[in-house]
Amino acid sequence: MTTVLALETSCDESAAALVRDGAVLAAAVASQVEEHARWGGVVPEIASRRHVEALPQLIERVCSESDLPVAAVDAVAATVAPGLVGALLVASVTGRTLARLHAKPFLGIHHLEGHLASVQLGEPLPPGPYLVLLVSGGHTELVRVDGAGRYLRLGRSHDDAAGEAFDKAARLLGLGYPGGPAIQAAALGGDGNRYPLPKGRISLPEGGFHPYDFSFSGLKTALLRQVRALEQQRPTANAPLPVADLAASFERVVAEVLVERSCRCARDHGLTTLVLVGGVAANRRLREQMAIGCHRDGLELRIAPLAYCTDNAAMIGIAACHRLSAGLNSPLDLGVAARLPLDQSDCLYQTPAAF
Repeated sequence: MTTVLALETSCDESAAALVRDGAVLAAAVASQVEEHARWGGVVPEIASRRHVEALPQLIERVCSESDLPVAAVDAVAATVAPGLVGALLVASVTGRTLARLHAKPFLGIHHLEGHLASVQLGEPLPPGPYLVLLVSGGHTELVRVDGAGRYLRLGRSHDDAAGEAFDKAARLLGLGYPGGPAIQAAALGGDGNRYPLPKGRISLPEGGFHPYDFSFSGLKTALLRQVRALEQQRPTANAPLPVADLAASFERVVAEVLVERSCRCARDHGLTTLVLVGGVAANRRLREQMAIGCHRDGLELRIAPLAYCTDNAAMIGIAACHRLSAGLNSPLDLGVAARLPLDQSDCLYQTPAAF
């Protein structure tokens, strides 16, 4: 049996977990949402400081809950890319220090590979190849997975990720942060068909549109124009806007675009399983519409458990178990990278260190 201590601090969630052969022994997350909400988004310097404060306590907590000291684990893993550099360094330095102190292998994990593995926290991974829609605050990608480390990106967003679009829309509507949960809450009871917002498309140089790529900046602009038009039509300056209908319309279009292009991509590439992961995968409308779309197209749908859609260390531990079982580990002088394409994740296990 292989036991991994996993750490995650790529953005604004501090997390630690102990994972053994695909099962979570203990997991803990310290959220910074309330603090960053005051600024309407993540402040990198604040995030880094809070990670430094929270991570030692989280490690102590998961070790206590599982009655397993760090010295008893088989390896230590930490997210090293992509993410906020200062934040990434907290888990990376902590993980490498613990690995050196206890003479354990260290594994630097690609954050998106963690999300890809998160579906296994609910059920076994499907045999490859299969299609993954990874949709979060910083990433919206369609990835063909043939096995651990064998990834091919088939679609992506050319501007805002879906999560970013939710954040900006929520700010525009005067809702809270993060935007995804705020939009979902505001949309309850709203009429999602009231405002015909556009589904952004990406033009191809030879004409036509890319069948799988995404663009959400135009949708955000269309929502802004709709809000301004409604403000001008108000009988009084204090008259409320139809926020529920606006939120529901925005949420509907995002979900429809993600479902339509994901299902089309799976069909076109002969893939029979579609996996939905990432923070936006927690959105109720998206989960419902994806289930309908996959049923219509004869696709098997697997969705990461709700508790593991947003950033967490358990998913990093699962990804580390896969890499460790393949006989891989990372050099102890491996650094961190703000940007690293998923298909280059194998470089994290090369000697000398890639960065």
